[in-house]
Amino acid sequence: MSEPATKESGTRTGRAAPAGARSRYESVQMSLERAEEAAYLGGFITLDHDAAAKTPDGPGPLCGMTVAIKDNVHVAGLPNTAGTPALRDFVPVSDAPAVRRLRDAGAVVLGKANMHELALGITSNNQAFGPVRNPSDPSRFAGGSSGGVAALVAARVVRAGLGTDTGGSVRVPAAVTGTCGLRPTVGRYPGEGVTPLSSTRDTIGPMARRVADLVLLDGVLSGDDTPVAARPPRSIRLGVPTGHFTEPLEDEVAVRWEASLRALAAAGVDLVPVDVTSFTEGEFETGMAIVLYEARVELSAYLAKYRPQTDLAALAALIAGPDVRGVFEGCILDGAPGLISEDVYRACLARRRRMRAAYADTFAAHGLDGLAFPTTPATALDLATCDQGMVLCGETVDTFATFIRNTGPASVIGAPGLSIPMGVATNGLPTGLEIDARVGADRDLLALGLTLEGICGHSLVGRPVR
Repeated sequence: MSEPATKESGTRTGRAAPAGARSRYESVQMSLERAEEAAYLGGFITLDHDAAAKTPDGPGPLCGMTVAIKDNVHVAGLPNTAGTPALRDFVPVSDAPAVRRLRDAGAVVLGKANMHELALGITSNNQAFGPVRNPSDPSRFAGGSSGGVAALVAARVVRAGLGTDTGGSVRVPAAVTGTCGLRPTVGRYPGEGVTPLSSTRDTIGPMARRVADLVLLDGVLSGDDTPVAARPPRSIRLGVPTGHFTEPLEDEVAVRWEASLRALAAAGVDLVPVDVTSFTEGEFETGMAIVLYEARVELSAYLAKYRPQTDLAALAALIAGPDVRGVFEGCILDGAPGLISEDVYRACLARRRRMRAAYADTFAAHGLDGLAFPTTPATALDLATCDQGMVLCGETVDTFATFIRNTGPASVIGAPGLSIPMGVATNGLPTGLEIDARVGADRDLLALGLTLEGICGHSLVGRPVR
């Protein structure tokens, strides 16, 4: 890449820049310097040192906002590795439509963020490009698969970013880093130019330190300019799930959850116990079967379009992470013992339709504005052991299945979900509060987020990075 323009020149041509453009340039330059200082977090795979010179001069709703883009979303001229060695030298020639919308609105792309390899995991303990570390405790993971974006937002390197979410990959890292993450209704944002897993579950999702920034980003990405304002707490009716979302919880998360419920009730929010069995039973198995079937089909098509010299087997041969390699060898490649048949896939799609109907019925029956629950059952795990399982309430459990337990249902159903900070646990680590809403009610969900953030968000914004 070329060297960035000097501060004196203001632009690459050397013409003097207007004062506003110059201050935006300097702000981006400061973000680049901050990125270098925070390099130990492993947040970037590719940092664009020319980003300051690309600062737009014109107005826009995101004017001067620095953003990091997860490394499976195409950015013209920057490598799109998807966190895996076989795509290390793949450089897209055009932006994904979502990235183009951000740029057109004035955002500045600082670089491509680290992630769990091929987005198939929740630790972002990447074996090819290094792990992503949690700014609250660099010995802990930053969640995944959009861990790089979350770490960079939490460390104040960038103001916001784009991740992707298939089963929780925006909301999980938002929760464990004390930031905000939105999974929109599936199909709300353009999904082209993204290394895929599952077309019926994948979605780009914005991440930021404040819900107000998510409101801006959602408006730009969706083209929906419906006004969003915080709602009076006494006008809000939230479902509090029994069972699935709250049993079990790590002690530290349980304490923060109970404190949040007390704060919400004290503010006047109407809290309604809700049985969620009708749309959570069998959700994990249903959702995984859909992803594994679609990943085989859609990754093959993606490679044929963008990397015809690399087929699925060649991609898999270079996978660095044992966990991701195991998924491919066990469930995706030709001859894999766990291949999902088309009959099973069709049955899972039918089961998902029933879950979606039950979800809508639950909202209607209780008059709910949203469902509220802890985003993750536990706080961030130790990077050294996170891929070997974890202990939750005295029982050894699978890390992946545990951390997406609460984010999974909305993902399978296609409903929007928002994670906001729920405060710092007694172990010093962030926790997340998730609110899920009706399919298509994204702006209403953001309005809820503005209110709840003020009641129990306990944002980590301003806390020094360790």
